[in-house]
Amino acid sequence: MLKKILEKKLRYLAKRILNKYKPEVIGITGSVGKTSTKEVVSAVLEKKFRVRKNIKNYNNEIGVPLTIIGSESGNKNIFIWIVIFLKAFWLILFRSKKYPEKLVIEMGADHPGDIKYLVEMAPCKIGIITAIGSLGPVHLEFFKNVDELIDEKSNIIKHLSREGIAVLNRDDIHVYPLKTKTNAKIISFGFVEQADIRASDVSIADHVEIGEREPITGVSFKLHYKESVVPIVLSQVLGRHQIYSALCAAAVGTIYDINIADIAEVLRGYTPPPGRMHLIPGIKGTAIIDDSYNSSPVATIAAIKTLETLHVEEGKRKYAVLGDMAELGTYTEEGHEKVGQYVARVADILVTIGEKGKMIAKAAKKNNMPEDRVFEFSNSNEAGRFLQERIKEGDLILVKGSQSVRTEKVVKEIMAEPMRAKELLVRQSKTWQNK
Repeated sequence: MLKKILEKKLRYLAKRILNKYKPEVIGITGSVGKTSTKEVVSAVLEKKFRVRKNIKNYNNEIGVPLTIIGSESGNKNIFIWIVIFLKAFWLILFRSKKYPEKLVIEMGADHPGDIKYLVEMAPCKIGIITAIGSLGPVHLEFFKNVDELIDEKSNIIKHLSREGIAVLNRDDIHVYPLKTKTNAKIISFGFVEQADIRASDVSIADHVEIGEREPITGVSFKLHYKESVVPIVLSQVLGRHQIYSALCAAAVGTIYDINIADIAEVLRGYTPPPGRMHLIPGIKGTAIIDDSYNSSPVATIAAIKTLETLHVEEGKRKYAVLGDMAELGTYTEEGHEKVGQYVARVADILVTIGEKGKMIAKAAKKNNMPEDRVFEFSNSNEAGRFLQERIKEGDLILVKGSQSVRTEKVVKEIMAEPMRAKELLVRQSKTWQNK
């Protein structure tokens, strides 16, 4: 009851602030890639505008209005909430010259009606759908089926006016057909030639340098927009699927007439947020692919594909450390089995975490992965201690799992510099550490 009252009050204040300052809202949704896209879109727009993006992972009914106000959550502290409301009233009664011109807002959909609620509160100038994926749905726990989930996410473009712009993934079989659900202008991005913003000549580093220095990798490609072709280098990015975020940011940049050369410069310096395919030095001269932010079948298979493309020295091993994938509803068993089938032909060693993770292990063994190379643990602390003893110099370790499994604890256990955890890892605040 108190939460609903808080939501209503925050919604009212957020709408008043938006009506007064009239920032243009760039809304982002999708099943994968939302946060990375938010980060790089913001970085591109900052070349020309005052920009604010979601604070932390605030992408729901409380988090989005807090972003509009410009405050972190008060959690259970009533005094902090009083300060938040005072700040909101000040913004409404007076005028801040520093209020953002553009709001880049990630919008999550855990339940039917979530996106509709958010776009009614914060109508978008640009609506972006990153990807939904052909390998299986995610976050289906509270949806009847994938079609209901797709319909919910389409609300981010359904509400756009004719002056609005829908930015859609041209490669995604669930996303691009949604163009029929909006009257807005359509701009597409992807690898296919029909995309308005597209990538070609992709080159992905096929090895990582493991040693005393930071591991090195990168992705390069040619960015095509109208008659322009610009070489792009993403020096700190792992995996082909990360290119989509860069393409999406380039699309938004062109909407606002930001020079392609300036966009390329921003992309060259882009580093994905913590927990999203970060390369981190590990103990004993190993390297960790930290993808511990969250998980789904689509994202996990994409991460495993990246592990597959990276070479290690002869005699060294590739580890896949995979935790439960939450909120899959009726797709839970099938989703975990698909991951198990795929990882069986890529990883030398599989480590699973959690009850649902056992489904991955079972499917991997069923698909000819030797039993003595599959290890199952109930939690991330146990898995981390096991890896600390087992890994050897030159090994490459992919770590991925849903937020509930807290696989960042595995990374912290085996990273070379645990004192840098707050800088490099997700969920390092006191609130998370006490959970």
